[in-house]
Amino acid sequence: MGIYEELQARGLIAQVTDEPRIRDLVNSGKAVFYIGFDPTADSLHVGHFMALCLMKRLQEAGNKPIALLGGGTGMIGDPSGKTDMRQMLTKEQIQHNIDCFKVQMSKFIDFSDGKALMVNNADWLLDLNYVELLREVGPHFTVNRMLAAECYKQRWEKGLTFIEFNYMIMQAYDFYKLYTDYGCNLEFGGDDQWSNMLGGTELIRRKLGADAHAMTITLLTDSQGKKMGKTAGNAVWLDANKTSPYDFYQYWRNVGDSDVLKCIRMLTFIPVDEIDEMSKWDGSMLNRAKEILAHELTETVHGKEAADAAEASARALFGAGDGAEVPTALIPESDLQADGTADILTMLVGAGLVSSRSEARRAVEQGGVTADGEKVTDIRASFSGEKLRDGILLRRGKKAFKKLMLK
Repeated sequence: MGIYEELQARGLIAQVTDEPRIRDLVNSGKAVFYIGFDPTADSLHVGHFMALCLMKRLQEAGNKPIALLGGGTGMIGDPSGKTDMRQMLTKEQIQHNIDCFKVQMSKFIDFSDGKALMVNNADWLLDLNYVELLREVGPHFTVNRMLAAECYKQRWEKGLTFIEFNYMIMQAYDFYKLYTDYGCNLEFGGDDQWSNMLGGTELIRRKLGADAHAMTITLLTDSQGKKMGKTAGNAVWLDANKTSPYDFYQYWRNVGDSDVLKCIRMLTFIPVDEIDEMSKWDGSMLNRAKEILAHELTETVHGKEAADAAEASARALFGAGDGAEVPTALIPESDLQADGTADILTMLVGAGLVSSRSEARRAVEQGGVTADGEKVTDIRASFSGEKLRDGILLRRGKKAFKKLMLK
């Protein structure tokens, strides 16, 4: 099985522009491919995980990845999948985010000895002369075709700004520059990027002729992967300082029964034939599959030691019920009431188990909250500061918990 066939077997490929040529290219290790990452935050999140794993797979098969950091496009914002315009970032914020991305990407991709490249599109986009760009690129795009693109349709009713309308042209120009300057012949991206990606291949062919073989391939579930990036209103980051290895492990340990084998197939490096055998598992064996998924992905991001510790803590907590090294949240003394106690609603918010007191109230009233193993049913329940100094294990439901301590 070649790497292309493996990507198919893992359920990753959605659409391609020239399948026979792409198949030969990646299977022979001759693809120089890129994936773009707009630095909209100071950490990558699990929504980027699929793309990073893909780059690692293809590099191990002999292909050359280019990680394109969107120092230029990040100043505009991709309208794809968005109902509102992205927040505008400063150059300083974008550069800081890029620096953080570089460290995290190096865990997945080997950039030594020219085996991969990391390129910033600010190097060419920020110096472009607008009139020259219009003359060089503008004639190759029609407005009616751009408006038919799904990424613009989603924004049409609420209002599409002119700055965002330019995003497709900028992304197309990226591929053109990477093709001419770095020999990049293939672009990967999410299925929600299909229109933007086609713009790049067409620009290359129109400017350089029919013999310019630039191709695109989209990941079937990368847009779903981006949705994975958030859970319960909070992003799941690859930075251990933003999402601890334990919380990262628990995120994957808690995926639904219907998703666990799909995630194992798409995101881990377990051989396909072994996953095929796992697909026969059901009942309690699915819990073992979730442990495998959580450990594999935590090890990939944070290392084996952190993955082993997270797994041990989870098993101790859900098995013996105590003695586990569980995630901790701190509550300041200023949050205590006049009598030196903290009420349960404040504690739940402080632990990050809910986003508001009203949500905390509903959780208590619905019987889903425990403190040190005792169910809390009174929204006026409170706990002493002395007890909080020792730490109180709060649970919301079966799978969300934190040890809350006084700061």
